[in-house]
Amino acid sequence: MPYDMTIAGKAVRAEHTFGVTNPADESIFAEAPDCSREQLDTAVAAAAAAGPAWAADEARRRQLLKECCEALKARVGEIAPVLTREQGKPAKNAVGELIGAALSFLFNASLELPNELVQDDDNVRIEVRARPLGVVAAITPWNYPVLIACAKIGPALLAGNTVVLKPSPYTPLSTLMMGEVLRDALPPGVLNVVSGGDDVGAWLSEHPLVRKISFTGSVATGKRVAASAAPDLKRITLELGGNDAAIVLPDADPGRLAEKLFWGAFDNSGQTCAAIKRIYAHESIYPALLEKLSDVARGVKTGDGMAPGSQLGPINNRPQFERVCELVEDARRHGARPLVGGERMGERGYFFSPTLLSEVSDGVRVVDEEQFGPVLPVLPYSDIEDAVARANATHFGLGGSVWGTDVERASEVASQLDCGTAWVNSHLSIVPYAPFGGHKWSGLGLENGKWGLSGYCELQTFHTTKV
Repeated sequence: MPYDMTIAGKAVRAEHTFGVTNPADESIFAEAPDCSREQLDTAVAAAAAAGPAWAADEARRRQLLKECCEALKARVGEIAPVLTREQGKPAKNAVGELIGAALSFLFNASLELPNELVQDDDNVRIEVRARPLGVVAAITPWNYPVLIACAKIGPALLAGNTVVLKPSPYTPLSTLMMGEVLRDALPPGVLNVVSGGDDVGAWLSEHPLVRKISFTGSVATGKRVAASAAPDLKRITLELGGNDAAIVLPDADPGRLAEKLFWGAFDNSGQTCAAIKRIYAHESIYPALLEKLSDVARGVKTGDGMAPGSQLGPINNRPQFERVCELVEDARRHGARPLVGGERMGERGYFFSPTLLSEVSDGVRVVDEEQFGPVLPVLPYSDIEDAVARANATHFGLGGSVWGTDVERASEVASQLDCGTAWVNSHLSIVPYAPFGGHKWSGLGLENGKWGLSGYCELQTFHTTKV
């Protein structure tokens, strides 16, 4: 089937296309439009033209966001198989992502804009009013393409902005389909969806009519986005990578925690920015935890996301697959021992077996860098202060967790983690009503809830002197 962009409320094709690969078999199964510079300019101009009318009616915005939720829910069954084929995730996970994406519209429709009356007396009335920024460029990654897109679109539209959305070239199709669904739910120009390579993202970031960039992706690309935004002083929100550490305290029960720890690391085949990327386990329970984690890993089924019973799919794309292979091989050269996995699965597809690494240390790349794949190094520690210091000794600061039976003690340790979200006895528990963002290289600004909404607003102090 042909896939169209959405520009100014219309289905638009491009002169050129690019292939989209199914990571389960490495076949090119569809073509996506490669947006031209002229088409991008048209999309941004359409968003700018639609802005004043869209910003003028808050009640209408809230109602249409609710309608977006219903429209997307009605098409989940059609979009989910495409999401699985282009991203690789199991079919039930694709359905879950799409339902979560739809519900994010409903949640954002209920948020209150950050308006506030700060003074009102006989002489003066001072209000703080939330005003839209204008055109928002939303640039999204390949791991949760539709969920992350809708988490940006919802608050941006509620605040009165209009949006030009550009998905990753690895996973454009489900986002283009989402644009088609919402094309009939929103006024023309309010949401425009284009697809293409990195050059399209660069054009969008630099466009003079764009006033805000919301980007989720790698640190390297995030730095380039920030640099492109700087000359025009565009507002930016950057949700970047993570190297989340989980610290397991000596009073933890490995048998009770192993499955939670495993899925905190391996959900979406480890392709989650805030997943556990390394575990520090107290030496007294280290052997038992390795054994229990290995038992979980051996029982998990990795396969084509369309196959019944698949729990983990392939790595999404060849560059990332090759990076994971390289990091595991580097760890082996430095003495690491794969307890489970450690190698490619099959001859076709970007499948890598769920891998647990022991006898690995800080300073090895798989520990110090973000692997973003189904590989987990597990390291022992003897002193809790040392474990916290090792957990914090990174440029990243997205999330972290502490696990133990004594919740008060675990909470005290978690409070020492230098990261945007500190969990106790869980990981990846991300909710739309709590802020999500990173410290250090893991990002700038916040997403979710009233904090994320504020990032799509320009605050104006409105000062009235009474006569």
